[in-house]
Amino acid sequence: MSKLFLLTCLAALFSSVFCFSPISSMVRSPARSSSIIMDGKTRVLRDRIKSIKNTRRITEAMRLVAAARVRRAQDAVLKTRPLIAQLQLVYKTVLAACNQEEIELPILEVRDVKKVSLVLITGDRGLCGSYNSAVIKAATRRIEKLTSQGIQVQLVLVGRKGEQWYLKRPTPIAATFVLGNVPQPSVGSELANLLVAQFLTKEVDAAEIIYTRFNNLISSEPSIRTLLPLSLSGIEAEEDEVFKVTTKEGKLVVQKQVPVQSGPVAIPDYIFEDEPTEILNTMLTLYFSATIMRCMQESVASELASRMTAMQSASNNAKKISNVLSQVYNRARQATVTQEILEIVSGATSMAE
Repeated sequence: MSKLFLLTCLAALFSSVFCFSPISSMVRSPARSSSIIMDGKTRVLRDRIKSIKNTRRITEAMRLVAAARVRRAQDAVLKTRPLIAQLQLVYKTVLAACNQEEIELPILEVRDVKKVSLVLITGDRGLCGSYNSAVIKAATRRIEKLTSQGIQVQLVLVGRKGEQWYLKRPTPIAATFVLGNVPQPSVGSELANLLVAQFLTKEVDAAEIIYTRFNNLISSEPSIRTLLPLSLSGIEAEEDEVFKVTTKEGKLVVQKQVPVQSGPVAIPDYIFEDEPTEILNTMLTLYFSATIMRCMQESVASELASRMTAMQSASNNAKKISNVLSQVYNRARQATVTQEILEIVSGATSMAE
């Protein structure tokens, strides 16, 4: 009798274990390879972890692309410095050879300001932190200040983000340009010709540009610069901090480059075949185009640096969220396993009784 009871208990235990064992995986969908039957909560967590990891891959790729482009953008800024330095040297030489009291160039004419052409440089895309919003806020404050002084303002927009913003605002837009990932000299020349034509025809009395000055890879600031009329007092040189993106032990690092201190430059002795005033006029037009191109290059470098920083923060945040959700998922999975074991034990116990 005892042997028969023992065999009956073993058969009941085997049947209960068989019912709750992973043999039910034959009925489940083949897409679910796990041997544990997940409930709704763990399935949602698993899908969210997968989505966050995919997002992190995208942000990490965008960060690497922005880092590579920042390098090229900074090199482009550095390559314009010899041209600017040479223009400054020729400017000072020609200016010293001229009688400044007899110089009458239309581009230097200073008159009462009644209307200003405001050039705004923004990016063509988003996902770059506060880059676009910061320069748009600076332009809005400048417009409000000029308007409060009774000065009319018209906008010349470079970049799609500024165009999208001010199309819904009452400030008139004179022209729009596309900035692109690499500023094109043709765009800079077209913009310079437009501003000079507006100034010479007295459509506007002054021209200003609002761009983002590139300080370093983690710092940039909106800056306002007067373009027209040009100053006859001299062209100031700009000393910028230069940072280089390199790799060290498989990671991106930022190294500051110390500029080489050059001694005083001797002004050469030129012999002018043409009138110095004509040379000065041509040189000022060239310097004006180079200045606009320099502002566009600095804005692009600032945008790429902001995008790289924003994508780095997004990747770090995605990693933190993924780790937290993985812990929650593991706890839920462990609770599911524990619950199934308890069901098996309780079923076996009830059958044995």
